Amino acid sequence: MTNTIKKGDFVELEYTGAIKDPELVFDTTSESVAKKNNIFDPKTIYGPVIVCVGEKQVLAGMDAQLEGKGSDVEFPIKIAPEGGFGKKESKLIQLIPTNKFTKEGIRPAPGLQVNIDGTIATIKNVSGGRTLVDFNHPLAGQDLYYKIKVIRKVEDKVEQINAFISISLNIKAELLTTTYDKEKDEAKVIMKTDAEVPKEVFDQLSEKIKEVVKVKNLEVTAQNK
Repeated sequence: MTNTIKKGDFVELEYTGAIKDPELVFDTTSESVAKKNNIFDPKTIYGPVIVCVGEKQVLAGMDAQLEGKGSDVEFPIKIAPEGGFGKKESKLIQLIPTNKFTKEGIRPAPGLQVNIDGTIATIKNVSGGRTLVDFNHPLAGQDLYYKIKVIRKVEDKVEQINAFISISLNIKAELLTTTYDKEKDEAKVIMKTDAEVPKEVFDQLSEKIKEVVKVKNLEVTAQNK
């Protein structure tokens, strides 16, 4: 069995992403690095992550550059805007009446990030009763620099299933109880959650996991914490 990573493989990773001008860390799997760079988020699950290569569980530019690498290696990569957060689009920079913000109790100022109809945008300028708002991602147009460590390839199907669900639904793997019957090639997952998860979500997730993990049957059910 080769250690070379290919599309469809599950791999365990650690990574930290930054922009160079000025050098600014914006993404990391390390809690200590997040705290050191003032980007710690208590809602984020830190620690090594297990991803399925080619399934868009990380930035496209990172996903593509994992292929062909070996396991148990550490390497830097550069991601162009096309593989990161896209190029800046002028049509996403718009003028909005300032009173739309003040009615919501928001005092717009350059650099302020605001949520407008579910989209995060950045205030660029305020003048004459109008506010210039940039709906591009804050890192759009930027080259991204990542340091990646591939810890190992993950072959265990229970680990693969738990990792895929954990990333897809943004929950801790510890909340999943998964069993796999090798003879029947079927798995059952019980997810502890107090949130309402529509049956359609479970059905779609089950079908996707059967495809990427390659199991014949999979059942995902929810159980209150």
